Amino acid sequence: MITKRQQSFGRVLTDFSGNIVKKNDMKRIILLSVLAGGMLATTSVLAQRVKKSEVPEAVLSSLSKKYPQAAKVTWEKEKGNFEANWGGKSGEDMSVQFTPAGQFIEEVHAIPTSSLPAGVAAYVKSHFKKARISEAGKVTDAQGKTRYEAEIQGKDMLFDENGNFLKKEEE
Repeated sequence: MITKRQQSFGRVLTDFSGNIVKKNDMKRIILLSVLAGGMLATTSVLAQRVKKSEVPEAVLSSLSKKYPQAAKVTWEKEKGNFEANWGGKSGEDMSVQFTPAGQFIEEVHAIPTSSLPAGVAAYVKSHFKKARISEAGKVTDAQGKTRYEAEIQGKDMLFDENGNFLKKEEE
């Protein structure tokens, strides 16, 4: 119940719909609004799905020349580059990245975790006690260099062809 004194001093708080709320409830509303805004800002930095119509013609052309078998391709934009994904049940057994000018960057073939070099499992066991590798991929860059990618606790870790840790991939 609001007293005449509270009304006269403007101490009554209302939510966005004009409903009267307690001060602690208003703090929660503001906190949740700030958190939601932060989440939106974070997702704008990560890979974003894009329509085929938004992919530059040079990228589409490079994909069809290098990978004529690519079908049911989905597109993402990450760090200014374009990524094509296709194949398998998930539609992401094959992933290829191109610059906006259509220059090939790398390809990633999904592989069973058992196909990773032995050093990867040893690294995971010693650095992530109870974690498991949820996804794995064989990465080949434009120069033909092979590396391996292992997803551990939602983070991509990069290893050389012998299974030595290189770095944690940043989104």
